[in-house]
Amino acid sequence: MKIIGAGMPRTGTLTQKMALEMLGFGPCYHMVDVLADLDQAQLWEDALDGRPQWPEIFANFNSTVDWPGGYFYKELADFYPEAKVVLSVRDPEAWERSVRQTVWSVRNGESLIRLLSSAQGHVNPRWQGFLGMIDRLLWKDRGTFAAGHAEPEQLIEAMLRHNEDVQRSIPAERLLVWNVAEGWGPLCEFLEQPIPDVPLPHINDRKEFLNRIIDTSLAALQEWREQESSVEPQFAVGD
Repeated sequence: MKIIGAGMPRTGTLTQKMALEMLGFGPCYHMVDVLADLDQAQLWEDALDGRPQWPEIFANFNSTVDWPGGYFYKELADFYPEAKVVLSVRDPEAWERSVRQTVWSVRNGESLIRLLSSAQGHVNPRWQGFLGMIDRLLWKDRGTFAAGHAEPEQLIEAMLRHNEDVQRSIPAERLLVWNVAEGWGPLCEFLEQPIPDVPLPHINDRKEFLNRIIDTSLAALQEWREQESSVEPQFAVGD
């Protein structure tokens, strides 16, 4: 593990993942890796219960950004003392709107994304396990936003507290505070890498996030429908 991303979700973390991989610090672990292998959720449940298995989780990775890894940035910084830490930041109001439309909507409110995700949970036990892990990571118990998230200012306050905590906890010489809008320069200088001769990749995190949740939910529901349709109905006498 060479790079630990401590920045909140929705701070350009998918762009960071691609950038780190282009600089030679990949593969980079991201929430998309959990979504690609839902059995990973149990490993993060174990970490939340105080039984982290970092070598197993990060066996094939050289960096991590986004949650779940960012939630455990202190533990990871201690476990990998040679790794550098990148705190990605973003304008608080823009960040809050992005979180509200994506991560928050998967588990809160009455949006279509929340209804589809919950429906998938009813027919896919592995997705239900993933949602349980997400609830603990974000919304319940000691979750990032467990103190409150209904109002915009509550999400923003949680983000600002987190950013301050990172800067208090990680020595300045080991930490980069970086906004993806700053481009390659600060990141490459911090990692002592030459600046690539291509622009910093820009990934539409919101579009990618929503499409991933919607597509997987619709696919799971379609599979369930086909399975249900293939079951021969059983009729009792007199029906």
